[in-house]
Amino acid sequence: MTTRRHLLALLASVSAVAAIATAPAAQAAWPEKPVRILVSFPPGGSSDLVARLLAEKLSADLGQQFVVENKPGAAGTVAAGALQEADPDGYTFMLSNLTPFSVAPTRFPDTPYDPVADFDHITYVGTVHLGLFGAPSLETADFGAFLEKAKADPGSIDYGSSGVGSWGHIIAEQFNRETEAGLFHIPYKGSGPMRLDFRAGVVPVIFDAVPQNLPAVEEGTAIPLAVSSTTRLPTLPDTPTFTELGYDIVAENWLGVSAPAGVPDEIKTTLDAALQKAMTHADVVAQFDTWGLVRAPKTSAEFEAFIAEQFEAWKPLVTAISN
Repeated sequence: MTTRRHLLALLASVSAVAAIATAPAAQAAWPEKPVRILVSFPPGGSSDLVARLLAEKLSADLGQQFVVENKPGAAGTVAAGALQEADPDGYTFMLSNLTPFSVAPTRFPDTPYDPVADFDHITYVGTVHLGLFGAPSLETADFGAFLEKAKADPGSIDYGSSGVGSWGHIIAEQFNRETEAGLFHIPYKGSGPMRLDFRAGVVPVIFDAVPQNLPAVEEGTAIPLAVSSTTRLPTLPDTPTFTELGYDIVAENWLGVSAPAGVPDEIKTTLDAALQKAMTHADVVAQFDTWGLVRAPKTSAEFEAFIAEQFEAWKPLVTAISN
């Protein structure tokens, strides 16, 4: 009887050890190391400003460094391509935006990714609007005077955009078509270098997101001539909309946080909750208001559907401008 008891005890011990050895490893708490947030344009643009603000809050909340990495080029497709190729392990994300996901895949048919299927679009952040800004050297204090000057000598006025295929480029070419202004395109690798040349007098007109140009407006070094919103912006209450001026030009650049497809659900849930929390901080709300960034609640599923809708909505305009 004693021998039988010893045998049963030995078998139970062996079974317990085997069960421990074959049990799946416990899921480690995320994040365990620094996390990258890719930005598709150089420092100084709206995507970069928003990414750095949110990265600071995420670092404090989740206990690991969230590092912004600027990867400009090819209308944002360099950063989006790098995101697609990254491991879906929760350590590479992107401050996604309209240009590489809603515009570039139509403007550049050889874009090596599907803007919906190849990514997990996690959190909607908000939208910013486009402005047409002129330099004081143009000596055109309002839209009417600017258009009159441009049409008097087509091709004589250069305009800058943040790159070929960017939303600024697409909207500027739509503007050229509707007004016959004949503005000549000077593409840059992002809003930051474009605005440096604008302030230096190299390029007298820019089509650019409103937030990063507000300081120049306050200084008097940029004259806002029109904005792409449906109603006047609180940050530029004296600047008319394109529609108000009689042109069918409406555009907003959405911003969000996206990942390569296949990131574990628990990581996406944790990140989304942290981002939603970050965007309730009083200083973040105040900064978003100052920039004119418009927030609207969206679940992750709604954000995914929104990006698919935006891609289809921009396709006719991008196709028409590209031909």
